[in-house]
Amino acid sequence: MMEPTKDTSSVVSQAREDSSIEPGHAPKHRIVTAAEERAVRKLDYTIVPIMTMFYLLSFLDRANIGNARVAGLQKGLGLTDHQYQVCVTVLYVPYIVAELPSNLLLRWVGPRLLMPTILTAWGIVVTLQGLVSSYAGLVVVRAVLGLVEGPMFPGIVLYLSGFYTRRDLSLRIALFFSSASLSGAFSGLLAAAIQNMNGIGGRPGWAWIFILEGLFSVIIGLISFFIVPSTPADCKFLTPTEKELIQTRLEHDRPSVTPGVASDKFSFREILRSLTSIHVIILFIVLFLVGTTLYGLALFLPSIVNQLGFSPVRSQLLSVGPFAAGFFVTLISAYLSDKYQNRAIPSAVISTLAVAGFALYLRSTNKFVAYGSLFLTVPGVYAVPPLVSAWMSNNSEPYFRRATSIALGFVATNAGGILSTWRFPTKEGPRFTKTTIMDLTFSVLAIVFVFINVAVLHFKNQRKRKLRTELLAPYADEKESDGGLKAWMELGDKHPDFVYCY
Repeated sequence: MMEPTKDTSSVVSQAREDSSIEPGHAPKHRIVTAAEERAVRKLDYTIVPIMTMFYLLSFLDRANIGNARVAGLQKGLGLTDHQYQVCVTVLYVPYIVAELPSNLLLRWVGPRLLMPTILTAWGIVVTLQGLVSSYAGLVVVRAVLGLVEGPMFPGIVLYLSGFYTRRDLSLRIALFFSSASLSGAFSGLLAAAIQNMNGIGGRPGWAWIFILEGLFSVIIGLISFFIVPSTPADCKFLTPTEKELIQTRLEHDRPSVTPGVASDKFSFREILRSLTSIHVIILFIVLFLVGTTLYGLALFLPSIVNQLGFSPVRSQLLSVGPFAAGFFVTLISAYLSDKYQNRAIPSAVISTLAVAGFALYLRSTNKFVAYGSLFLTVPGVYAVPPLVSAWMSNNSEPYFRRATSIALGFVATNAGGILSTWRFPTKEGPRFTKTTIMDLTFSVLAIVFVFINVAVLHFKNQRKRKLRTELLAPYADEKESDGGLKAWMELGDKHPDFVYCY
């Protein structure tokens, strides 16, 4: 590998000098060199598309049971509504259990090995899902699917935080998370086509949905062993200078990412600090509220449309539109969030769309108006988790505290998923009045807790400024006025120079 020349070294030095933010401070305007911008764009064109594909397949393979139901799964296996709901629910228990351990494991095993292994494993499980012939078999396969899929979402968020600064993270999370709504649209089109394979090979159409989508995940998983880098230093598409530029950006943003410091050392104290941070707990609540509504739509939207009086094939196709709208709104809201460096306002505004959509669905008597309301509810729900996830990652340091916060945030989201699986009994369709009122209430509460978090973070920033001398007193022997890396590693986001963003 070539060593940086004098000229390339000066590029890195210039990037350091041009940084107008102090280490650990809230993201704000800074001068970005052309070389630095090119390096970041290379990440955008490689890392983000790979993670987007991973999450698209994750959501597609987890939620395609809704498409399979419309294609005849429930009738084919002779399932009652209760049994079907058990099959949906059982996925989320091991899914939740796997999230925190896998995020802690990611540092030691490395993304290059762990993430492709996870993808390949769940592809095999989804394929086997198409071979089940009984209720018991479906329950077992769904439980295993939850165990192998659980690590992916929190793992991707943690992974991206090792490549991007806090100010850039929201849009990149949205880029991969938007594939969830894209997968909803994509799965409707796929299911409408695949269910026509009914009878081929002696398998019903719903089984082919699982088999073909599972095999595709296996293929992508095997390929990804050769293309996923663990860190910026492993990126073959970056020059030595660009690797140093990326590292410089991260060090200015968060001193705890400096290579070789104590951030690599696991400590249960960081898990406890995450669990006892009020601003993290509040976002857990927001993610639970949003997760309940999100998974209800993800799993039951084709059934909801079908209950409105549309045919099975038409229901699959009509589910495409709301998810496509969710895709674009997710990207736009995240772009604006990063551009204006604000997480709270976009989260609240987007949730207002959901409130309007659920209210319209609740009051409408026309099936076309009810269907139209889904173009508000789906974007209003799907666009919030990327913003909140970035917000949580932005305000949690050092590494293992951030890993814990991200993982437990998605535990909360998927706990909402468990609740959502029991909220759409067929007998209450097509209006699902109780469920819609609950979704409306949860969307309003999400807005309330967003603004509560703003108040908490504002108070914490002021308090840390006032107590700066006391907080740094134990590190008075360090050469640096801010206590040096020792203070940053022990205090993390509680360091007085770490400014919480909102």
